[in-house]
Amino acid sequence: MDQATNTGAAARGHVVVIGAGIIGATSALEALREGFRVTILDPGEPGGEQAASYGNGAWLSPQSVLPTAGPGTWRKVPGFLRDPLGPLAVRWGYLPRVAPWLLRFLWSSWTEEKVLRIARGLRPLLRDAPLLHQELAEQAGVPELIARTGLMYIYPDRAAYEAEALGYRVRKAVGLSWREIAAEELRQREPELDRRYTFGALFEEAGHVRDPGAYVSALVALAEREGAQRLRAGATGFRIEGGRLRAVTTSQGEVAADRAVIAAGAHSKLLAAMVGHKVPLQTERGYHAVIASPEAGPRIPLMPSDGKMAVTMTNTGLRVAGQVEIAALGAAPNWRRAEILRDYLLRTFPGLPRDLPAERVKLWMGNRPSLPDALPCIGPARGCSDVVLAFGHAHTGMVAAPRTARLVGAILAGRRPEIPIEPYDPCRFG
Repeated sequence: MDQATNTGAAARGHVVVIGAGIIGATSALEALREGFRVTILDPGEPGGEQAASYGNGAWLSPQSVLPTAGPGTWRKVPGFLRDPLGPLAVRWGYLPRVAPWLLRFLWSSWTEEKVLRIARGLRPLLRDAPLLHQELAEQAGVPELIARTGLMYIYPDRAAYEAEALGYRVRKAVGLSWREIAAEELRQREPELDRRYTFGALFEEAGHVRDPGAYVSALVALAEREGAQRLRAGATGFRIEGGRLRAVTTSQGEVAADRAVIAAGAHSKLLAAMVGHKVPLQTERGYHAVIASPEAGPRIPLMPSDGKMAVTMTNTGLRVAGQVEIAALGAAPNWRRAEILRDYLLRTFPGLPRDLPAERVKLWMGNRPSLPDALPCIGPARGCSDVVLAFGHAHTGMVAAPRTARLVGAILAGRRPEIPIEPYDPCRFG
């Protein structure tokens, strides 16, 4: 930054962005462009394997407006408890602690009307996401990491597609569109796909990230080139005097600050409590498996209806991501869940060898920051308006990041945000 820019940034103030994941990285860039001096605070390496941004499904999916639960999900709760390897599982030992959250999670999408309310809240955050990410990637010098080739949900037959009619009704109601793909076209588009799939729903406006970890790392590097400082430390709290933020406290001492952004993902709950918000943030763990140098795979990312996993060709190999496991933040991984994803991938693409050596398969587990109503917290803190909350995106962190960052930038600058932020109000939990 030149001297004039430095002077302007100093005049506007200093923002500490807590978290170097996709939300933190994009928020730091927006704060810089609003004229603030910026410090990015995170104990880990940007884009590193410890971050949810590293291991997600890599999808940029504007159609991801549906909550994980839906009407009637409550009937499946006994199965979630009995099957520790199912697509959604709750660890028995954690049930007493998570029961209140789980009840709110089920109630938030109890009816189609409630699901539609959530979709209406998410749609503005996700609109045009692949284009916004492409612009960011170009600015960061990594345009090749963003692909705008669409995403497809695949089904054994049309009846299986029609069984998900509620979700498609809700998507249509919020302005989303898709193409129905019959068996012959599906075969032409995806010749290596198992022939048990005969129907698809193609969302052409969607896209994906070819290497999520490298992308996040590149965005943080861009912020540093534009003048941000990066401190490898964990935030422990805030020093607030007279209702104004004076510093963010860290494992390495205080960092003087005029503003702060809490974008620490699953680690945001305690920090939010320090500025007046007892948010029901829960760890919703996800897994992935990556097969290096795959012999077969999809041409565009796919999600099989009978597996509910995102299958995406990335720069590091064929990634299959999914699973929802409700467990404590520090609980040990259940690697059998990732192996199930791998095995399902082998059934989805018959051209993959069944005797894959262990060194060709990489397993990963990470922590999604989830709120029971499937909407994130975005807005100024009740206890100190100098602190902005930006976390709780669950399955939509990557796709929602650019728009979330724009909202954060507007809030920091005291400007009217480009979309209404009431659905994401941190005060909605009381």
